[in-house]
Amino acid sequence: MTSTVKTMMLPMVLLKLVDWLLYQFLGNSCYRAAMKVINHGFFLKNTCIKSSSSSSHQIPLYPSVTKCHLHGRKSKTLVCDIHGCLLRSQSFFPYFMLVAFEGGSILRAFLLLLSSPLLLVLDYELKLRVMIFITFCGLRLEDIDSVSRAVLPKFYLENLNFHAFEVLDSVGSKVVLTSVPRVMVEGFLKEYLSVDSVKGTELHTVGNHFTGLVSNTGLLIKHRALKDLFGEKRPDIGIGTSSLYDHLLISLCKEAYVINKEDSKTSANSVLPREKYPKPLVFHDGRLAFLPTPFATLAMFMWIPVGFVLAIFRLFVGIYLPYKMAIFLGTLSGVNIRIKGCAPLKSPNGKGVLYVCTHRTLLDPVFLSTSLERPLTAVTYSLSKMSEIMSPIKTVRLTRKRKQDGETMQKLLKEGDLVVCPEGTTCREPYLLRFSSLFAELADEIVPVAINTNVTMFYGTTASGLKCLDPIFFLMNPRASYSVQILGKMPKELTCAGGKSSHEVANYIQRQLAHALGFECTTLTRRDKYMMLAGNEGVVQDNRKKP
Repeated sequence: MTSTVKTMMLPMVLLKLVDWLLYQFLGNSCYRAAMKVINHGFFLKNTCIKSSSSSSHQIPLYPSVTKCHLHGRKSKTLVCDIHGCLLRSQSFFPYFMLVAFEGGSILRAFLLLLSSPLLLVLDYELKLRVMIFITFCGLRLEDIDSVSRAVLPKFYLENLNFHAFEVLDSVGSKVVLTSVPRVMVEGFLKEYLSVDSVKGTELHTVGNHFTGLVSNTGLLIKHRALKDLFGEKRPDIGIGTSSLYDHLLISLCKEAYVINKEDSKTSANSVLPREKYPKPLVFHDGRLAFLPTPFATLAMFMWIPVGFVLAIFRLFVGIYLPYKMAIFLGTLSGVNIRIKGCAPLKSPNGKGVLYVCTHRTLLDPVFLSTSLERPLTAVTYSLSKMSEIMSPIKTVRLTRKRKQDGETMQKLLKEGDLVVCPEGTTCREPYLLRFSSLFAELADEIVPVAINTNVTMFYGTTASGLKCLDPIFFLMNPRASYSVQILGKMPKELTCAGGKSSHEVANYIQRQLAHALGFECTTLTRRDKYMMLAGNEGVVQDNRKKP
């Protein structure tokens, strides 16, 4: 009898526990949200009563940010938030997802996606705490530093509000107050926007890891943080949204402006053009090529199983099938290959032709070989063993010793056509890195090739991840494109045989390729890229035993 009672009591206890949890997380949350709506409505009602206007429509408390004049502001101090103010979107879910996916793992990202329905019913504070816990719990400090430095800036720049940025750029002193974790935004704000001070929510850590909890100071409350920072002094300009929280913040400033939500979402004028970026975005890392909103992330997880099978199919087609059939089936599977120009004639002296290419992914030589419908040999400075095995063309690793590499390439040219990417590493953005001049000393039969790629879901390159997966990620894209433009053989008088120095030849070809692609030339190198993105020189060690 006692056993039966205990058995009946257990479900009742569990039901009460579930009921209590629902009350705590949903009931209280909804109650607080309702109270905020009521209070907000009361706040607006009182404001309208005080107004002399007889209109029944809501009267803006502050003018739009587009009304702020920009001249003579260098002595002024500006205060604002980043989300919903400097960024056009008020949702910070995509940026937490980027940290979870790029700094954590695909499992952590999936867990954050599963929490998104719950986040819809939680109030602002609980929503933020849940996202912080799922995203940061157990992550190392250096992982977050890498993501905030190498991944997030691209997405922040693409989402900047042009009008808010113009005002920010016009002032001399800039302060950003935000309730999101400071580690997610501080690096970008200081490096790209020259913000003087960033105050955000501090996270609790144990040793070299985040616990996923907020520090003892709690979530940052913006208007209180402003009072703590400025005391009795009032900042000159404040920018915010139409929310009550931001009204409390900007009401403490001498001048206040609001971001028009409708304009920031629909107007093309609110998008900051690339040419107006405060700092050129040349390098960035990470696998995701899209802003991971909840629906976009859901689509990605639904696509991954299909994409993996498709990548294996495309890989098989590229390795084993004839060129024409590979192009046909590749196009049919969603890889668009655009070819411009034609293959040059064979050299009369019997030596191979040296193809000088821009470098977008590890697959550049493979797509060039397929486009020309002839076998090629590719030389590279660093290549993973897996990429070597999967490559359908011959690959030879260089040593970074100029004399030895020159002899290796001379030998290969005697055997046939050779492909070289003188940038030494890939670049995703419309820039060309500095060209190594070694290739110009080795051949007079030089053919520049302008290569460019476009992806829709995953980047096929990485600086800090597993490079052996680069081809797989590129081939997993639902749609991807490769543009191969063969510019034609260099005239002899423009090569070293015509009296030009190797540096002059390399710089001339760099300019020609940049012009063909609409890119910009830089003097940045492979070392610059890897030191910025990964904190190393990007060398893949060759551990094979030497005979």
